[in-house]
Amino acid sequence: MDGKQFKTTITSKHKLFDLHLRETFRYRDLIFLFVKRDFTAKYKQTILGPLWAIIQPLLTTVVFTVIFGKLAKLTTADVPGDFLLPGFLFYMAGNICWSLFSSTVEVTSNTFLRNRATMGKVYYPRLVAPISAACSNLISFAIQFVLLIGFLLFFVFTGRAVIRVTPALLLLPLLVLQILILAVGCGIIVSSVTTKYRDLAMLVGFGLQLWQYASPIAYGLELIPPSVRGVYLLNPVTPIVTGFRYALFGFGFFDPGYYLISWGVTLLVFFIGLLLFSRIERTFMDTI
Repeated sequence: MDGKQFKTTITSKHKLFDLHLRETFRYRDLIFLFVKRDFTAKYKQTILGPLWAIIQPLLTTVVFTVIFGKLAKLTTADVPGDFLLPGFLFYMAGNICWSLFSSTVEVTSNTFLRNRATMGKVYYPRLVAPISAACSNLISFAIQFVLLIGFLLFFVFTGRAVIRVTPALLLLPLLVLQILILAVGCGIIVSSVTTKYRDLAMLVGFGLQLWQYASPIAYGLELIPPSVRGVYLLNPVTPIVTGFRYALFGFGFFDPGYYLISWGVTLLVFFIGLLLFSRIERTFMDTI
């Protein structure tokens, strides 16, 4: 044993702000394996397999188009004006953003419960689990985004939609990254708290449903009265979704001020989640 230097020291004692980010990066191969495992397990015993990544948002978009667009006749405009954009594209853009956010929150909120068997036997940085879950959902999002682009090109070539290519298109990767960061932050906060209080896990689905209706997924921003729109825009998901549509279609609502506030809330939630996660991971096996 003398003269040997150990690269990793496993201990429950570490500083509050010691988040093991560098160590997590060294385990990127394990993240890749977990991503492959999660994505494979998700569709392993299904007949259609990864086609469900296409079918689910497609069916949801059709339902939204019929119920909210045709029957309820809710506006799909984020700003005043007439834009040649089918409601189908509006709803699909919002749905794939929300699907990425909600599915990542749901998966990461069960991080400790889903991986307790592995975490109790093998050491690896615990952040590997939520990061790999988020990356796995990113694959489904990529498939859905390609589907959206296909429909967008179809509507444009048939003259049923008009889009503008603007520099805002470069914001798309940043918006997707923000969705993941916010979702992982919310998810690991819930995951950390539910190690002791399981009741919160029962409220995740209900809370996400309420959050969806409080975000411009099924309707345009113009539906919100101007008197409360400032408060409504403080919802961090709102500037992300409206910004995503603005970047993709070339028109809509995008306010740099509210977008920066959204980033501030996102980073705050993520930082609080990391702190809670770092604190709980030391003792979660005793309480889970």
